[in-house]
Amino acid sequence: MPSIPHITLKVAAERWPIAGSFTISRGAKTEAAVVVVELSDGGVTGRGECVPYARYGESVDSVMAAIEAMRGPLGNGLTRMALQAAMPPGAARNALDCAFWDFEAKRSGRPASELAGLPGLRPLTTAFTISLADPASMAAASQKAASRPLLKIKLGGSDGNDPARIAAVRAAAPKATLIVDANEGWREDNLAAHLAACAEAGVVLVEQPLPEGRDHALADIERPIPICADESVHDRASLNALAGKYDAVNIKLDKTGGLTEALAMAEAATAQGFAVFAGCMVATSLSVTSR
Repeated sequence: MPSIPHITLKVAAERWPIAGSFTISRGAKTEAAVVVVELSDGGVTGRGECVPYARYGESVDSVMAAIEAMRGPLGNGLTRMALQAAMPPGAARNALDCAFWDFEAKRSGRPASELAGLPGLRPLTTAFTISLADPASMAAASQKAASRPLLKIKLGGSDGNDPARIAAVRAAAPKATLIVDANEGWREDNLAAHLAACAEAGVVLVEQPLPEGRDHALADIERPIPICADESVHDRASLNALAGKYDAVNIKLDKTGGLTEALAMAEAATAQGFAVFAGCMVATSLSVTSR
């Protein structure tokens, strides 16, 4: 893409309440804290959103500061491709990268998927998340969502009661396809038992069972269910370390630093034999649309 002279930047923090709470092994959220970016040439405005994530050392303030630091380069004609080297992967670059994609699509009058050389958009099945709680509460939530085709079950409870949780969910939603996300909450000494319980419940995928950097046991045990990397994978540079431990990768724009790297990562991951999934943080529809 050629440089865009006189491009202006707007950046703002927004907070959106969540219906109820979103609970995983690391804690609960009751709101989505996001940073929204606008890039404009005076006629066209592109918008992007990111979610600063404390797990990766990010905050709303640090991400906004990183974006603000790009105000000068943007005004001097920084392009989307040059942005990839100007900033590291992460939430800040994601907001700018996605704003660039939106800007380019609007300026050209063509869908972003067409600009990326991808097939046209088509309906996809998305997962409805069941937050981590006690078995009875998770069963009740799953029963309400039982008509949905795909449920993502948050596990990783510190009480070691995940086998009871997944059994309760399966009983409450007997027809739904189940995937599990432990968010680094299991340990090497309970890994086999928890995987067995998931297999018994007919779970088709388990995401990030062990902590990043302490997931070597995945290479040494029989995996009765495909294992997907999330916290252990960020961009293309992290793919090689997953060999022999993971069967799939969860690509999130706030980790890759935007759609540009995400598309390249999806191609590289597929070439290395990984299945590819697209995920998101707790965000608004603006962020999810960029997936």
